[in-house]
Amino acid sequence: MSRRYGGSPAGTVISVIADIAALILILWIALYLFDANTANNSVDWVHNAADWLSGWSHNLFTIHSADWRTVVNYGLPALVYLFIGHAVATGVNRS
Repeated sequence: MSRRYGGSPAGTVISVIADIAALILILWIALYLFDANTANNSVDWVHNAADWLSGWSHNLFTIHSADWRTVVNYGLPALVYLFIGHAVATGVNRS
């Protein structure tokens, strides 16, 4: 794993956490767009985790289309986690 991420162990942990957070958010977008069964425990867990991770960005923009609202409300935090997480990891790796 350290070859993929490189750098210090702390930087690697930060990058992995950012990647997992973004993956959960992107997974929820895909599950929503493909009309996954929300009664399924796995789908419900992903939805709850994505809600928690994206709580700060919900309804940031008023979009009438439910599909686009989901993409923006969950996609924006995924990008922020990736950008900030990897920027912090790069800073940790340089020090």
